[in-house]
Amino acid sequence: QVQLVESGGGLVQAGGSLRLSCAASGSIFSTNAMGWYRQAPGKQRELVARITSSGSTNYADSVKGRFTISKDNAKNTVYLQMNSLKPEDTAVYYCAVSKFPTILANLDWGQGTQVTVSS
Repeated sequence: QVQLVESGGGLVQAGGSLRLSCAASGSIFSTNAMGWYRQAPGKQRELVARITSSGSTNYADSVKGRFTISKDNAKNTVYLQMNSLKPEDTAVYYCAVSKFPTILANLDWGQGTQVTVSS
């Protein structure tokens, strides 16, 4: 099982920015897809952004144009740059790595990092 450690969460005012990082225990992001998910209180966990092994990306409509997912295979780290943050972005953010190069399935999860956006 891959070990994933997220960091970079915190409290920020609306309109601000944060960058989340997800470090893996092995060289897995070069061969496997991964995603950033979030779960707000009382809501289901939702996919925010996905990056495939080749670097193709997809975003939820709610974050398009504001969030950017990227990765550094040499550092075994995936990032989520979040700009123009809104109070509705408040959630626990999780990274997850797939067993497959493009689809997100059979995921290993990180422990999550809290993001709070104040109005």
